[in-house]
Amino acid sequence: MSASLPAPVLDAEHNAALETLTQSLDPIGLSWVSGYLAGLSRARAGGNPALAAHALQAESRPDASVRATILYASQTGNSRRVAERLARSAEASGLAVHLVSTADYAPRELANERLLFFATSTQGDGDPPDDARALFEFVLGKRAPRLERLAFAVLALGDSSYPKYCETGRQIDARLAALGAHRLAPLQECDLDYETPAAAWAERALDLAREQLAEIGGPRLAVVTPLRPTAASAAASRERPIEIEVLANQRITGRGSDKDVRHLELAAPAGRLDYEPGDALCIVHRNPAMAIDGVLRAAQLDGAASVEHDGRSQPLAAWLEADREITRLSRPFLEAHARLANASELAAALTPAGATQLRELLADWQVADVLKRWPAAWTPAALVAALRLLAPRLYSIASSRVAVGDEVHLTVATIDYRFGGERRVGSASQYLAALAAEGATLPAYVEHNPRFRLPADGARDVIMIGPGTGVAPFRGFVQQREAAGARGRNWLFFGARHFDDGFLYQAEWLTALKRGTLHRMDVAFSRDQPQRIYVQQRIAEQGAELWRWLDGGAHVYVCGDAQKMAPDVHAALIEVVRRHGGRDTEAARAYLDQLLAERRYARDVY
Repeated sequence: MSASLPAPVLDAEHNAALETLTQSLDPIGLSWVSGYLAGLSRARAGGNPALAAHALQAESRPDASVRATILYASQTGNSRRVAERLARSAEASGLAVHLVSTADYAPRELANERLLFFATSTQGDGDPPDDARALFEFVLGKRAPRLERLAFAVLALGDSSYPKYCETGRQIDARLAALGAHRLAPLQECDLDYETPAAAWAERALDLAREQLAEIGGPRLAVVTPLRPTAASAAASRERPIEIEVLANQRITGRGSDKDVRHLELAAPAGRLDYEPGDALCIVHRNPAMAIDGVLRAAQLDGAASVEHDGRSQPLAAWLEADREITRLSRPFLEAHARLANASELAAALTPAGATQLRELLADWQVADVLKRWPAAWTPAALVAALRLLAPRLYSIASSRVAVGDEVHLTVATIDYRFGGERRVGSASQYLAALAAEGATLPAYVEHNPRFRLPADGARDVIMIGPGTGVAPFRGFVQQREAAGARGRNWLFFGARHFDDGFLYQAEWLTALKRGTLHRMDVAFSRDQPQRIYVQQRIAEQGAELWRWLDGGAHVYVCGDAQKMAPDVHAALIEVVRRHGGRDTEAARAYLDQLLAERRYARDVY
C-alpha cells in the first residue's frame, strides 16, 4: 500500500516564525534555505519512498534568482556559439542555466538577475548588434536600475581591423560596474580568432561563479535549460568546411567599369551545405602570391625560413599564405610594429587623438605598406606571432535553393587598387576571382543568419535596400518568394555608380518586374549626373508610398556597407516616418527601434 503525502499545512506559530525568517533573507539565502529544508525533509523521510521522492524533487527545483543567465548579442553567430558552449560548461558544473538572445530578453529583467554572463559582438563603427539595441539603450540610459546584487562577466567579440574594436562589450562592462554590479572576471576582448581566449574566459568566470556561490552557502543548482549534445552531422561547419566545386565564375560589370564584380555558382550538396535566403557562405581562402611577396620584400625576410609556432613548423611563406592576415591590418599588430620600429607617427595614430589617421590606415593600408613605411627588424617567428590569424570571409548568398537546386550563388566585388605605386588586392576576392578553371574547388561552410529572414507570412510586403553587392541576398529573396507563391509585394532599392556598367542583375530584375514577382524598383546611379544621387535620396522621394507600405505591415531589409550607407539609409527611414507618419524625430527613432525588436527591420551590414 503506497503512502500518501502530508498536506503542507503550518500552524499560526510556525507560520509567524517562517515569515520572520524569510523577510530577512535575500534571494540567494532563500534558495539556500529551500535546499536545506528539502534535504532535511528527505533525511527525516527515512525509508518512505514517496516522501523521499518528494524531497528529492523539492531539492532539485531551481530558483530563478540564482540561475546563471547567459545572454548573447550576435550579428554573425560568433557570440551565439560562444554562449552555447558556455551554457554546456555551466550545466556540466551544476549551474542552472538560462540561455537567451538579447532579441528575446526584456531589459527590465536585469534588475532580477544575480549571475550574468554576457557575450556580445560589435557591429560596424562601434555599434551594438541590431538585436541588442533595446537592451543597450536601456542599460546606458537613465532608466537603468541599480544592480548591487548582480555578479557579471562580459566577453567582447570584435574585429581589430576596425577603429572601435570591441566597443559594445567595453561600454556594457563599464556601465554594469557603474550601476553597482560586481565583476566576476575582467572584460575579455577577443579578435576574429576568438575561440581560445573565449574558452579561457569562460572557464575562469565559471570557477569564480562557483566560488562565490560556495561562499554564501548556495545550493547545488539544477539545469533549467538543457542543451543536448547534437548528433554527429555531415553538414559543413567552421570546424569542418567541405570542398565544393566552382560551376560558373563570370564578370557581371561592364568592360569599361572600374569595378570587377563576379557572379559565382558553386555546388551545394544537400545535407552538407544547406542554406536559406539571408544566410552567408564562408570561404576558407588563401592569400595571393603577390601579397605574400610584398610582405617578404618589405620585411626583408626569406619565405623559405622555417618557423615554429603553436606546435607547428612550416616555412614562413606557408604561414603567410594560409594562416595569417596580411591584407587587413589589426590594432595589436600595429601596436607591436610601432614599438619595434620606434615609429612615433604610427604610435600617435593609435592614441585617441589619432583616430582619423587610424581609420585611414585600417581602410587602405596592408601589412606590406606598414612594413615599407616604417622599417623594423622582424624575425620570421616574431612576425608570425604578431600577425592575426587568417579568418574566413563571409559573402551574402545570392540565391534560393528552391530556385537553383543543389547550388549556391555569390556576388563578389573584387578588390584591386593601387597604393603607393604598387598593386594591392583583397585576399578572398582575388582568391575567388582566380577560381575560373572547370572543376576548381574551394573550402566553404554556411553561416546561418536567423535575424535576416523573409517574413513567415507570405502576404506581408517586403522592402529591400541593397546598393552594389548589397543586392545579393535580395536576389535570393525574390527567387524564394516567387517559388513560394507569396502574395505580398516586393520593392527593391538599388544603387551603383553607373547605369551602363554597374546595374547588377539588370536583366533579371526587369524580367521579375514584367512577371510581377518584383512589384517596384527604384534605382540611383550616383555618377551619371553632376549631382550625386544615392539610394537614401530615392527613399526620401518615395517617402509617402514607403510609409504606406510600412504602416501596412511591410518588412524592411538593408544590406551592404556599414560605415556610410547603413547610417544614411537609417536616417532616411527616420525622416520618412517623421514626415509621413506624423511623428517627431524621437518618436520616429522609437518606431524603427520597435520594428527592429519585432524583426520587421533587419540589417546585414559589413
